[in-house]
Amino acid sequence: MVWASLVLSMSLVGGGLAMLVDGTSAPAGLTLSPMVAVVGEGMESIFRTDEPIAPGRWDSIVIYHSASPYGTPTSLESRQRELTRQGMGFHFLVGNGAGMGDGDIHVGYRWMDQAEGLHSVGQSTQVDPRSAVGICLIGDGNRRPFTRMQVQRLAQLVGSLARELGIDPERVYLQSDLAETGSPGRYFPEAQFRELLAGQR
Repeated sequence: MVWASLVLSMSLVGGGLAMLVDGTSAPAGLTLSPMVAVVGEGMESIFRTDEPIAPGRWDSIVIYHSASPYGTPTSLESRQRELTRQGMGFHFLVGNGAGMGDGDIHVGYRWMDQAEGLHSVGQSTQVDPRSAVGICLIGDGNRRPFTRMQVQRLAQLVGSLARELGIDPERVYLQSDLAETGSPGRYFPEAQFRELLAGQR
């Protein structure tokens, strides 16, 4: 009986700590270093950054996919630290229900600090990566479609950023528009996304 109680209590404590570290079950608005979760809040919360947003700082938005079916801020941070030693290069993540909640938005520390991203735009001269907001959809758009909620929340996020930052909708790109890559994938519903984005104006 004593051993069973001990094992049960250790499991509960370990599970609770794992949820906090991973961030997938964190309440809306809970600060999870180095990320801030924006789950049930309005989009206006993304503009409450640690560093003020300078006028003209951002002039374009680029959309990517994680190329993995599962992802969290913590897992992407770890993976990109292994690859670049500089951490996650995206400003925002949009979850697909595998790791992050479906449609949940996570604001990266680069956005909170108003720092340039480390996302790639290839050899394109259309976009300067130092002034482009990088948004990553969790999922592999070359293997399966993104969720309806993901696409809706992406359009809401991009629409809010474009309005607040004065970015022309024509300067909202897919990574594949700028580089020889499949990101965000052949299953990304661009026409639907552009229609939803137009409805945000």
